[in-house]
Amino acid sequence: MKPRLLFATGNAGKLRELRGLVGDAVEVVSLEELPPIPEPEESGATFAENAELKARAYAAASGLPALADDSGLCVDALGGRPGVHSARYAEGDDKARYQKLLAELSGVPDDKRTAAFACALCLVRPGGGPAIIEVGRCEGRIGHEPRGSHGFGYDPVFVLPGGKTMAELTSEEKAAISHRGVAFQKMLPHLRAMAGGPPVGG
Repeated sequence: MKPRLLFATGNAGKLRELRGLVGDAVEVVSLEELPPIPEPEESGATFAENAELKARAYAAASGLPALADDSGLCVDALGGRPGVHSARYAEGDDKARYQKLLAELSGVPDDKRTAAFACALCLVRPGGGPAIIEVGRCEGRIGHEPRGSHGFGYDPVFVLPGGKTMAELTSEEKAAISHRGVAFQKMLPHLRAMAGGPPVGG
């Protein structure tokens, strides 16, 4: 019987991405497939702290190893904001959030609009024990207007070094270079080891 792993997300895209990465080694289950679990408060000061808070809470409540992520956008001209508050940066939807960002950066020249997407993934086994944390970053800058129809969140205004926004990439292209994709690749050997298989690349 394959080991089960709870991926603590309600985001179908993230779930699909992880299932594609781990293949048949682990049965990845989502929060939607379990009885309701109260959502823990994300009170950490960093992405890693919030990811660990969520992973520990969901592992304890479900009795399964739990993987949780926390991610966001860090803009240099704003002192690292919105950071851990990226999802709560503005009332409303994704468009409201990136429009607020563009308004805050109005008049800021291109060379001062540097930014990075950051992601922390945390894996915790039920019963406590040490947490495994892996992080990923994707560097870029904030554009002056939204472009592209793929992705979500701040993707339409996040310009990559090649000139495309994150929202102009296919899901496969995004997974290969995104902050979450990088963190997933780093976490993959730990997930494979949990399944009793050899670590990837080792």
